[in-house]
Amino acid sequence: MSSDHHTPTKDPPDRPSSSSINHNQLLPSQPQAQQPLSRYESQKRRDWNTFIQYLKSQNPPQMMSQFDYTHVLSFLRYLDQFGKTKVHHQACVFFGQPDPPGPCTCPLKQAWGSLDALIGRLRAAYEEHGGGSPDTNPFANGSIRVHLREVRESQAKARGIPYRKKKRRKIKNDGVVARKDVANSSTHSQSST
Repeated sequence: MSSDHHTPTKDPPDRPSSSSINHNQLLPSQPQAQQPLSRYESQKRRDWNTFIQYLKSQNPPQMMSQFDYTHVLSFLRYLDQFGKTKVHHQACVFFGQPDPPGPCTCPLKQAWGSLDALIGRLRAAYEEHGGGSPDTNPFANGSIRVHLREVRESQAKARGIPYRKKKRRKIKNDGVVARKDVANSSTHSQSST
């Protein structure tokens, strides 16, 4: 018996047989298979779940509707115990050295960039989970920004790596606005004479 043999069905040729119907086409109200989350969305979900778990572990446990920026600050301090960035104390002989020659007992903390990115993801997750308006978002509170700035400055001093934003200034030439780095401005202006 050959596998090429085809037995006719009762269905007319213009209509597919019931065995070949795609049942997803018949039920449009059913959700399609979800696409895998992006790396950012997956991380945001993990961060949000970690924060909610942290709130539940507090004594007394906190609900999402009850927490404020003070809980966010305590969460950031809690995360320091899992950090991997060496932050030297001022009394440490390696304070201010970017590449210390030996080990020391200074603590490992979360890097400023990691905390900054975390707060950005949690701020978005809070709004997605019905947390309210951006004005009342505890992750966007001014105290959080101050804390992050202090962490950034203290880590930069402790590691001897200053954090500087690139400064740019506008220069007008014949009505055209040109931008150049401030650091290079003296060499360009001297060569034009």
